[in-house]
Amino acid sequence: MSAEEAIATPTANGVHGDSATPQPAPTPAVPFDITVFKPYLLSLLPPVIGATPDELEATLFDQDYEERVTKFASEGGNVIYVVKVKDEVDDEAPPTYSYSLTPHLVYAPSHVSTLAIIKRSPTLDSLLPLPVQLHILNLFGGEDTPYESLHAVVSMAVKPWFDAFAGTRSAGKDGDTKMGIPMAKKKFAELELSLLHLQQNVEIPETHLMIHPVVQRAIAEARANGQRPNISLIPQKTLTDSTFLNNLHNQVNSWIKSIQAVTKLTRDVSSGTASQEINFWLSLEAALEGIEGQLKSDEVHMVLDCLRNAKRFRATVSFIADTGLKQATDQVHKYNQLMKDFPLNELLSATDLDKIQDALGLIFGHINRKLKLSPYPIRRALPLVEAISRDFNDQLLRVLTSHRLPYQPYDTFERLLSQVHNIFRTWDELIKEFTNVAREVMRRRNEKFIPIKVNAAHQKLMERARYLREWRKQHEQLAVMTGPTKGLSMGKEIGGMDMEEEVKEAYEAVKSIDILDVSTEGTEIWITAENAYNERVARVENQIISRLRDRLGTARNANEMFRVFSKFNALFVRPKIRGAIQEYQTQLIDSVKEDIKRLHDKFKTQYRYSEAYHMAQMRDLPPIAGAIIWARQIERQLSTYMKRVEDVLGKGWELYAEGQKLQAESASFRKKLDTRPVYEAWLHDINRRDMGVNGRLFEIVRLRGGGFQLAVNFDPQIITLFKEVRNLLWLNFQVPHAISNMAKDAKRVYPHAVSLMETVRTYGQTLDLVDKNKDIEMLVAEYRNEAQSHVAKGMNLRWDYFVNAYDTTRYIPTPDGRDNRHIQFVREFASVVSVLQDKTNTLIDLYKEITRVVEDLSTCPYTTEAFSELISKIQAAIDRLNLEGYANLENWVAELDSRIEAILLQRLSHIIQQFCAEFDRTDDGDTRRDTVLRDITNKRRGDKKFKDDKHLDGYLTLKPIVHEIRIQNQVIFLDPPIEYARQTWIKQLHEWLGVICSLRRIQSSRYEIGLQMQSRFATETTYTSLLTRFDEAVLTKPFSLIENKVQQLKDYVAKWLQFQSLWDLEAEYVFNRLGDSLAHWQQLLTEIKKTRSTFDTSETQKSLGVCIIDYEQVQARVNAKYDAWQRDILSRFGVKLGNAMKEMHASILKARNDLEHHSIEGLVSGRR
Repeated sequence: MSAEEAIATPTANGVHGDSATPQPAPTPAVPFDITVFKPYLLSLLPPVIGATPDELEATLFDQDYEERVTKFASEGGNVIYVVKVKDEVDDEAPPTYSYSLTPHLVYAPSHVSTLAIIKRSPTLDSLLPLPVQLHILNLFGGEDTPYESLHAVVSMAVKPWFDAFAGTRSAGKDGDTKMGIPMAKKKFAELELSLLHLQQNVEIPETHLMIHPVVQRAIAEARANGQRPNISLIPQKTLTDSTFLNNLHNQVNSWIKSIQAVTKLTRDVSSGTASQEINFWLSLEAALEGIEGQLKSDEVHMVLDCLRNAKRFRATVSFIADTGLKQATDQVHKYNQLMKDFPLNELLSATDLDKIQDALGLIFGHINRKLKLSPYPIRRALPLVEAISRDFNDQLLRVLTSHRLPYQPYDTFERLLSQVHNIFRTWDELIKEFTNVAREVMRRRNEKFIPIKVNAAHQKLMERARYLREWRKQHEQLAVMTGPTKGLSMGKEIGGMDMEEEVKEAYEAVKSIDILDVSTEGTEIWITAENAYNERVARVENQIISRLRDRLGTARNANEMFRVFSKFNALFVRPKIRGAIQEYQTQLIDSVKEDIKRLHDKFKTQYRYSEAYHMAQMRDLPPIAGAIIWARQIERQLSTYMKRVEDVLGKGWELYAEGQKLQAESASFRKKLDTRPVYEAWLHDINRRDMGVNGRLFEIVRLRGGGFQLAVNFDPQIITLFKEVRNLLWLNFQVPHAISNMAKDAKRVYPHAVSLMETVRTYGQTLDLVDKNKDIEMLVAEYRNEAQSHVAKGMNLRWDYFVNAYDTTRYIPTPDGRDNRHIQFVREFASVVSVLQDKTNTLIDLYKEITRVVEDLSTCPYTTEAFSELISKIQAAIDRLNLEGYANLENWVAELDSRIEAILLQRLSHIIQQFCAEFDRTDDGDTRRDTVLRDITNKRRGDKKFKDDKHLDGYLTLKPIVHEIRIQNQVIFLDPPIEYARQTWIKQLHEWLGVICSLRRIQSSRYEIGLQMQSRFATETTYTSLLTRFDEAVLTKPFSLIENKVQQLKDYVAKWLQFQSLWDLEAEYVFNRLGDSLAHWQQLLTEIKKTRSTFDTSETQKSLGVCIIDYEQVQARVNAKYDAWQRDILSRFGVKLGNAMKEMHASILKARNDLEHHSIEGLVSGRR
């Protein structure tokens, strides 16, 4: 698009309403019909430039009209102007106007207006409407200068249209920046600024010195003749002519007056703009230079020479002094040191906020620098700065208005106003600097004191911008809080109001006004709009208050309240909301106070007595760094509590009375938490100590309780120093170089020192373990000796090598390994002690396992499986010790075997006793049954003693042998025989003893095949030999019990075998043997009755402890046989007894009779 199109398009569009730019018309096939143009002008010009058809017919359509229009329609001309000229008439007559059509524009003051008609295509086409083919631009006129009109066209039409067009293109294309659009915008701004300057320039009156015609002719003659002008060229008569001289004198006086009109010219700097002040002095300098040029001309010199020649010195002597030209020129030159190159245009042509800020820096930098050189009065500099403030205010308004702030998103709005805030802050800083410079200049110049105060014109705009920024922030917070993500907006179903929509509609009332208008009318409009906004927002606030109070009321504890306050504290800047939740704020502030009080108590307990101290030791934090970290943690907690206060009270909480008190307390507490004194005290302590790394690696320390101990000759404070420095550097403390170097030395030695100290500590602990477990001492003797040899080797090594050595990660050892023998020793010693520790720990674990298994031998069930399993475990542990190469294993195993033998010997002794107890329990027939019942009862009761006995005897019980007394073929016999019982009991005794005696002995050399082959007959593989270690009485006792039991069995069986005689005897033989002796018969019957108790019972068996005799089979038959015998004997005894009774009765009867025949008197007398 051409420049002419850019200038003319807005007006054409404005007049004809054609916003679309059509494509250029095609080349016409026929010439343009000029008759179409005349109706177009007759319809266009009356409304546009106020012309009447009669005036147009009379003046515009003259004889040259067709020629000019034809030339314009063809390719020759691109523009034609319609000029409206005011005719010269008397003042009392009404004005008349004439119109002309011209392709060339000439400006004259009589021109009222000019209309430019511009073609949009090379030629006009009769077939297309003229409005589509033409641009119309109305150029105003009638002023003294056209600057105002041109400035209005550029600033109000051309530049906004270009900005709009460039804005739509740059929104979609990134390449427009390469097309020069930013440069074009800058040129437009510069053009607008230049026109504004031209419009604001103060006109300096032009001074033209009038020369007498006689002098002019003389000068012309001299120049024509090539002579130097002098008064000789004027006739002598004229030189003495008083009239001539008086005229010259009067001219000189008029020169003085006209020059004084310029030299004494001044302006009120407080009125107008800064550009007018700058241009005034620059223009004044140009005018004075022009006057100086005229005064140096030949004409002026000749006039003065004529007056001198006539002795009129009054006019010549004081001529220069009277004009004041020299003083004025000198003053203007000095003032223009400030005005020249004044960077005001940078401000006036700025198109964005960054350029405005940069321009302010340039302007005040120029003023402060040049004001020290130029004598420009401070009383004028202050109004100048105020004028700059007005320009700054106008330009800032212009840029901000172009952004349409109310329609911008909040991020953009905040960014723009943040920039504005920074610009205002920059202005304030620059004004402070200017004030200081102005005071210094006044003091140096000894000027009359005036208060240095600049009344900034942008003060209201600054206040409005600050207010708008805070207002928009509150609105945005309200909009966010009422949005769907915060949970406050619940739609219309609750409360009948959509809060989010209500806030949006409230903001719409502000969008339609100019929020940056700080005039009285603009302020009133803003207040009205803000009130409308506040009315809508108040309803939203009421809803928010209701829902906030609901949430706070349902909060279960203070933490939930804090979360609510933290989430919505952005709304607490609103007084209404803050007042509604004040009761909860008081409650939570009290909670924060309690937290801070606990923080005070925690600090007062001191770091050394706190839990953090022990935690720091566990995490290897040195004391000073730990104390600093602890204090900073408390400080962070204090900051967290202060943040809670802000969450509760909102931003600006320190302005409240309660907040001020909390702020003061926290500030004083923070001073106590300052860690700098702790660091400085540590620094002083380190500086007065003599710390270093030297001496031997090891030292022997005498213990208080007696004895000596191996230790590492290394000061633990060195390690602490290294850790302190490392942690302090992490905490951003500046550690002095000397201490840092000492710490670096400690750092270099630290790995080896810590390794040695840990190794020595491990070595000591391992030896203590060995001392506590004396039984394993001989097994680890070889590893212990190797560690002791390394200790002896290390006694001659020193620390000095480690201090000067390279870092181990970069160290390259020499082939012979001599240079790194110290480091190698540390590694080897650590390895040897580690092996000793591992071997000792492993051995202790194995030994504990072996000891436990050996102890289990004394309590395990008395079974072959139980003993074999335990012996196998012991043997597996011994085999593992053998594989791992422990020394003196054979001797150690021999001692272990002795312990096992002692335990097994005890178990054998107990089992023999158990056998004897079982065997010799009782011979009573009911005992075995009672024993079984007692066992069942003990099991139910869970008797502990019974359980112990059960584990001890391994469920060993002797099964009773059942012998049956049988009768076959009238022969009574015992099945099985008594010899079977003896054989069974002896076999069972052997089995019980064989559980232990048949166990395999533990061996230490199972992996030494050759030795085993050579000595397999020399060693005993079982524990059979344990029987030889008993007393003779112990082993003979069970056999004696067996024989006794066999004898008891024989005796009892013999009783049954006696009943064999019941079948073997004949009755007559028995009767004959008894004879007639009733005593014999009675004795026999008594014995028969007594003997019947053997078989005449309800029981069918007889228990003799470990032997049961079953006589059920013979009991009935013997009883029947016995009854038969008893009946026979009783029958015979009855007969015999009856006979005896009869005989006795007869003898007694006889004796009675005899007695009855004797007299008593005879007997008595005979006795006398």
